[in-house]
This record gives sequence, structure tokens and C-alpha cells, in this order.
Amino acid sequence: MTIRERLEQEEHLRFSEKAQFSDATRGRPRVEAETENDVRTCYQRDSDRILHSKSFRRLMHKTQVFLQPEGDHYRTRMTHTLEVARIARTITRALRLNEDLAEAIAFGHDLGHTPFGHAGEVALSEVMGKPFRHNEQSLRVVDFLEKDGQGLNLTYEVRMGILGHTRSSRLPETLEGQIVRKADQIAYINHDIDDAMRAGILTDSDIPKEISDILGSNHRDRINSLVTDMIFQTLDTGVLGMTAEVEQAMEALRSFMFERVYKNPVAKGEEVKARRILQQLYEYYSKHPEAIPADFQPQIDFEGMERVICDYIAGMTDKYAMYKYDELFIPTAWQVRG
Repeated sequence: MTIRERLEQEEHLRFSEKAQFSDATRGRPRVEAETENDVRTCYQRDSDRILHSKSFRRLMHKTQVFLQPEGDHYRTRMTHTLEVARIARTITRALRLNEDLAEAIAFGHDLGHTPFGHAGEVALSEVMGKPFRHNEQSLRVVDFLEKDGQGLNLTYEVRMGILGHTRSSRLPETLEGQIVRKADQIAYINHDIDDAMRAGILTDSDIPKEISDILGSNHRDRINSLVTDMIFQTLDTGVLGMTAEVEQAMEALRSFMFERVYKNPVAKGEEVKARRILQQLYEYYSKHPEAIPADFQPQIDFEGMERVICDYIAGMTDKYAMYKYDELFIPTAWQVRG
């Protein structure tokens, strides 16, 4: 028996019957012989493929909420992704579900995010004349864009978990995917509070008392309250979810954040400029397709200019988008190189 086979066998001994078992995957877009790997399960392989991808590495230079903040401790898409993965693993472990599947979904869920956070999504939606959704782009990244157009050939369960991680998308079929969806919300609401406090926008005392009385008055307590409530409520009822009181407090906290932080001029004051940068880049490449990198050129013939430019810009980091704007639109004598 190989190590992989032993791990798959142990899953059936340790996991809940509601778990997604590695040896029961619905497979990959392109058939691979899983037996060629004697050490890792299919979901472990997916985690590794995402972790070693170029798009994953670029997350470290993509905005979470604050554009180019002054300070080393603000979240980026990378740190957000790691926090989601840890929260998801904590919950799935407690519920005896498949941690490796949850980790793989968490690692891949934000790969399609644009530079400049949600401002980038707005910019690309405007220039394309249709909604740009980062969850759909994340799936496109792992299916088509990574590895020079080959994609990562991930399992069905990971791919659908990535696609279904947003509130507006279809609920993932696996409990592990549903947990990542909730872990994403738990992570971003709470770490965005932490960053807002670092930026001087909020203090702990600003959180409404009716929320802090339920969830706690600091970052650690809020995360702990949400995670433990979800675990014990699910164990008690057999249905994945939180108690009504905690769920309502979390929704109230999210609404509070939209009002006080996500729409705050300090956090969002530069978004108009950020959107304009991406829009001007889009317009430039539309008029000068020869300027698009060579590895994107073959796609133009069978996917069209609009899609290729969108893929190119969506994959940029904040720094690279600003560099290209500087290079294309700012006279050389005026350029400031970091």
C-alpha cells in the first residue's frame, strides 16, 4: 500500500460521513493517473499546485482594502488568503471534514482578484460593459491562464469551491467549500477592522455595543466567537451554520464596516484614480495590441481582444499596474522609480 492509499484509507476512518473523501473526487478536466503519485492525495496535490503558481505569488502585491498603505502590517490578498485557509482548516478539522480540500479552495479563491482591490473590479466592469467577477476570474486562472495556458488541472471539488466562494455565487456542493465561503467572510470582516484601526479610522470602542456584547470587543475574541459558534452549532444541529444571534451580529458587523470603512474616504479616497489607471491601460492596449506580452498573443485569435486585455490587466499587481501606467503615460523625465 502506498502512502497516498493509506491516507485515503485513513480518511474513511477519521472523517465524518459528510466529508468529501479524496478517493471519491469527480476528477479533473484532463484525466491524470493519480496512482502516479504515491505520497499525496488529489487535494494535497491541488494545494501544492496553487501554492507554487505565479498567480498565488502575485497576491502578496495586491491590495486588500487600503491602496498602497504606509506600513508593513496591512493585509494584502496573500495574507488574507492565508488567514482564510487557517480559519477553514480549524473548522473542518473540528467537524471531521477534509482539511486538504478546504485548504486548496482557500488558496485559490482570490487568484482572480484585480489590482487595487474591488476598485479594479469596478474599472474592468465599466470598460467591458459587463460585470467582472473575481470568483469567475479565479476559476479562469486555474483552468486556463496558469502554466502558459495549460491551467493547473485541479479537481472538480476545488474548482467549484473557488467559483462558489462569494455571497452572490451558487453554494458549493461540498461542506468544505461552504466552510471556505464562510471563512472568507469571517476573515475579511475582522482583519479589515484591524487594518482600519491601524489606519486611525476605527477604535475598538467604535464597534456598536450590541455587536461587541455578542462577538467580543477585540480581534481575537471576535474571530474565536464566530469560529467556535459555527463549530458547535453545526455539531449540535447537524447542519452547517451559526446560531441566529451570532449570524445576525456578524451581518450587523458587516453592514457597519461598509458604512464606516469600505465607503470611508480615507480607505477609498484614491479609488477614482486607481480605476482611471486601469481604464487607461485598457484603452491603450485596445489601440496597441502589439504591446500585449507575447504569451498572451495566441489567445487573441480564439478568445478576442477584450478578453485577453482583461486577463492581462486582472493579473497585474498594484505595483506593476502603476509601473506600466508610468511607462506608457508619464514623460520619462517626470517618472519616479521606486
